[in-house]
Amino acid sequence: MTVTDPRPSVGLRPPDPTRPASAGEGEAVWPPPGAVRPISPRRAERIGASLPPGPRLPATAQALVWLFRQPELLDACARRFGSVFTLQFAQQGTYVCVGDPGLVREVFTGDPERLRAGANNAVMEPLFGSGSLLLLDGAAHLRERRLVLPPLHGSRIATYTKAIRSAAHREIDSWPVETPLRLHDRMQRVTFDVLLRALMGIEDEALFARLLELFPALFAKAGAVMMIQALQRDFGPLTPWRRFVRLRREVDEHVYAQIRARRADPHRSERKDVLSLLLTARDEDGNGLSDRHLRDELVTFLIAGHETTATGLAWAVDLLLRNPRVLARLREEVEGGDDTYLDAVVKEALRLRPVVANVGRRVQEPTEFAGHRIPAGVAVIPVISLIHRDANLFPEPEAFRPERFLDGGPSNYSWIPFGGGTRRCPGAAFAALEMREVLRALVRRTSLRLTDCRAQRAVRRGVTLVPSRGTPVSVDAKS
Repeated sequence: MTVTDPRPSVGLRPPDPTRPASAGEGEAVWPPPGAVRPISPRRAERIGASLPPGPRLPATAQALVWLFRQPELLDACARRFGSVFTLQFAQQGTYVCVGDPGLVREVFTGDPERLRAGANNAVMEPLFGSGSLLLLDGAAHLRERRLVLPPLHGSRIATYTKAIRSAAHREIDSWPVETPLRLHDRMQRVTFDVLLRALMGIEDEALFARLLELFPALFAKAGAVMMIQALQRDFGPLTPWRRFVRLRREVDEHVYAQIRARRADPHRSERKDVLSLLLTARDEDGNGLSDRHLRDELVTFLIAGHETTATGLAWAVDLLLRNPRVLARLREEVEGGDDTYLDAVVKEALRLRPVVANVGRRVQEPTEFAGHRIPAGVAVIPVISLIHRDANLFPEPEAFRPERFLDGGPSNYSWIPFGGGTRRCPGAAFAALEMREVLRALVRRTSLRLTDCRAQRAVRRGVTLVPSRGTPVSVDAKS
């Protein structure tokens, strides 16, 4: 049976008038051509679709649970409805959640014109901008990915090892012995230090310090205004949107200033930071990235890159301190110069505590999926956390056992902390390198212990799942 949606295609939310206008070759068109808006289950039923089962809570109630208890909601639905179920949210529409690797493969390898990731990420536009890889689809996405990927992939990332080690050691040097600290906060400082120096080549210490304040503050303000469109209005100086826009404007001023300065630098070709490399990147027609697209990619890397990697490190240390056997073996292997087990620890930590719970694609035309008729406007969401804890894929899924990854590990669609297909995170290799090097420094130079041994809950902050108490530790000794 063919299902059709009689509505005309409707674009996404219009651009924010407080943002600078786009300029240059290859700019994204906003709203994206042919993008369709989210659709409610009631609307889907009226046009003859058949969605998987799901909770009957009102859409507003589901949205609130999603915001504040996302992992618990996903686990409860999987237990009740199986590996495919439907959630509905006020404003964001309908999600078909998937916890089966075979179906995830269909999503990741499906036609990118019918399953658009950029359209599904439209909620992030106020923060990252319409030129971010996260929001682009089709030819525009492939073009930009080809320009952005080389500096973050292959042999190139090895050149950032020194910067990562230096940042880790600087941070460890600042830690007082036998004094409690929140490791998640400290890891954010490390990862942001790395990105400011390796990504943007920042050398001015005063600017470095100011950006270290601005970006985390911007990310913290973005969570509510991105998820609740009603907050995207300026009702005065104390409203969330006014404060968010003010922070974003200052961030943009600094980022654009760095782009202009680097374009004018006669020694730019000798520099190795990512910004300098992106300025020289050209597509098959000889066109590079405009200042607006450079801004959007840099902000995306800085915010998403530092937050996700810091969270992964905080979870990894929490798991290591709760599993002395694993920690002892890791210390022995690191001292012996073998990184095989270190790499397995990183992978197992990302399996058991994925930083992002899910990724998604928005259906652009009626589609048959998992025996259901999915109309345009529905988002199909592979749920990373459910797949990673499938006992059929990972025996004893709640156990922290890096040995799982010593013999090659699972298939591409069973371990997906960075997403998959052509939308796999372009910074995945950089993030893995960063986690390995920081963990190496922590294991070799510190003796840590948890100051609160209660289990940490995964709580949502923006799009990440962070440890509820920030991994509270004390440094018993340093070398």
